[in-house]
Amino acid sequence: QVQLVESGGGLVQAGGSLRLSCAASGRAFSSYAVGWFRQAPGKERDIVAAINWSSGRTYYPDSVKGRFNISRDNAKNTVYLQMNNLKSEDTALYYCAANQRGDFYIYTTPAGYDYWGQGTQVTVSS
Repeated sequence: QVQLVESGGGLVQAGGSLRLSCAASGRAFSSYAVGWFRQAPGKERDIVAAINWSSGRTYYPDSVKGRFNISRDNAKNTVYLQMNNLKSEDTALYYCAANQRGDFYIYTTPAGYDYWGQGTQVTVSS
């Protein structure tokens, strides 16, 4: 089991930056696949970044490619989402998710993850 806690959300102007953190407790992140998702009111939960520790592969959808970056700090058991050049359409509740399936896949849907944080709100004003 692992517990995930997100932080770092807030209100930012368009063009600004935020860094979200996802701290894991219970077990080390090093054997997990981790994804960041977001969900706006009335919309589905969509992937914005993913990383597979086993393969080192990362994934970003076109909507955030070149603006978002997922990274990790093994010593702190924390995964980060650096978000630059934020746009009003990035406004959403952001979730960190993880699985411990031990394979080499990049999972891009919520069904691919077993553990979820409570979410952190990101609001971008135009």
